[in-house]
Amino acid sequence: MTRATSAPARLRKKRRLFKQAKGFVGDRKNHIRLTKDAMMQALAYNYEHRKDRKNFMRSIWVVRLNAAAKSQGISYSRLINGLKKAGCLLDRKQLSELAIHDPSAFATVAMKAKEALAPA
Repeated sequence: MTRATSAPARLRKKRRLFKQAKGFVGDRKNHIRLTKDAMMQALAYNYEHRKDRKNFMRSIWVVRLNAAAKSQGISYSRLINGLKKAGCLLDRKQLSELAIHDPSAFATVAMKAKEALAPA
């Protein structure tokens, strides 16, 4: 009768960890103790940065909209305010895509915003 060891399971665990750490620099990719620490830290940052990406993308859309709005002779804040008053349901992502891919449609939207801001 042979004794039971955890060798196969341990090897699978190590392989899985090293596979996750692919691309790490130095000893962090091929020494189990250092790799474990590096992976824990990487996964923690991964979680944080998934949240941060959403804020980052919104700021990009705002910058794009500001540039597109300026080309239509209106500021970003007045554009957003005018669109709210006009009852436009487009969000910043959609407006940004519109400004990039269909400038004539964006010009129409900007005109609607200007009209909504004009004193009645």
